[in-house]
Amino acid sequence: MTELRAFAWRAADHARGMDFLAKARQVIEIETGALQGMAGRLDEGFSQAISILHDTLDRRGKIVVVGIGKSGNIGHKIAATLNSTGATAVVLNSQNALHGDLGIVSDGDAVLLLSYSGETAELLDLLPHVKRFEVGLIALTGNPRSTLAEHSDVVLDTSVDREACPLNLAPTSSSTAMLVMGDALAMVLLEARGFTEEQFARFHPGGALGRALLTRVSDIMRAGDQMAAVPVGSTVRDALVAMSTARSGACVVTQPDGSLAGIFTHGDFARCYQRDAHVGDKPVADFMTRSPISVGASSLAVEALQTIGSHRVDDVVVLDAAGKAVGLVDTQDLARLKIV
Repeated sequence: MTELRAFAWRAADHARGMDFLAKARQVIEIETGALQGMAGRLDEGFSQAISILHDTLDRRGKIVVVGIGKSGNIGHKIAATLNSTGATAVVLNSQNALHGDLGIVSDGDAVLLLSYSGETAELLDLLPHVKRFEVGLIALTGNPRSTLAEHSDVVLDTSVDREACPLNLAPTSSSTAMLVMGDALAMVLLEARGFTEEQFARFHPGGALGRALLTRVSDIMRAGDQMAAVPVGSTVRDALVAMSTARSGACVVTQPDGSLAGIFTHGDFARCYQRDAHVGDKPVADFMTRSPISVGASSLAVEALQTIGSHRVDDVVVLDAAGKAVGLVDTQDLARLKIV
């Protein structure tokens, strides 16, 4: 016990003498350097890998990701990224594969094989059985001359000069490089397939991003009795009554044909009331904002969100295809609907 305490004290003294920020920066610099080196080594093999994956998905095949240990953990993340961008991917446990899970592989699939050494025994044991299928084999490895690389159709070099671990043992730079190579595959594949924001939202319906990308302005706008609106000849008092009735902070002012004339807000009233306490009986057109910011009813809610943010306004008027004012979007509505 005394020896353990002495060891703990020595360790504590050693830690107190360390510059933790400098050590952290060193780790980040080592890993950043490894990524820059990998970027510089990219060659036509990457393009071939994208073609294999693209053709696989066009044939309605899937991407099978296989890895062991830390590479297996990275494989799960790569598969998740692919799935979130509409590229169907599954993770195959190489040990279970030899006991029935190999049935997940079909002719026409593409297989991503992850092993930094390229000599992982479990992966090499599986390789002959995978090659019996008509699949494209893409190896992500730090050893382009390994057995895995030799038996793959495409080899993506994820080698690093050293690990960020001070002992040069724990997979750090190497696992980061493999993860980033997977991200590069997923993102380039996304662009090659013309994957859109709307498609992305279909796979993320539960979050704020999904709601913003799936929801139309017409779904969230205040319309009918919930929209404060008065004709252009109305007084300021008329506009205030309309806002009070609709419980809105802004009132849309319309032309006789229903087109937009302007918008009048509580802020406008506060400013003009300071100058004239009898402003209520005066025309609202004298105090409204002409040509206010507007969005189309068929636009995505995310566009309304971007419009409000870029113009720093609290309300935007909604117009239909004919240019008629049909609704109002308030920043409070976006927050209530969890779109912001």
